[in-house]
Amino acid sequence: MQPDPKFIEKVANAKMPFGKYKGYYLIDLPEYYLVWYRNKGFPKNKLGLMMESAFEIRRNGLEDLVKRLQNK
Repeated sequence: MQPDPKFIEKVANAKMPFGKYKGYYLIDLPEYYLVWYRNKGFPKNKLGLMMESAFEIRRNGLEDLVKRLQNK
């Protein structure tokens, strides 16, 4: 399976589809929330993969680079 070259752009524009943070960009979710999911286990689907990527982006301080890809 080929990696999706636009995946980071998709992460930058993905929004949380449910819960307290519904409508928030994944990259803008509070850090504690992403850490909680990291400890609990991210969902085993596309959303989970994007949330895990958002966690890693935030953990490495790269959110400003990713936010430049948002379609605002």
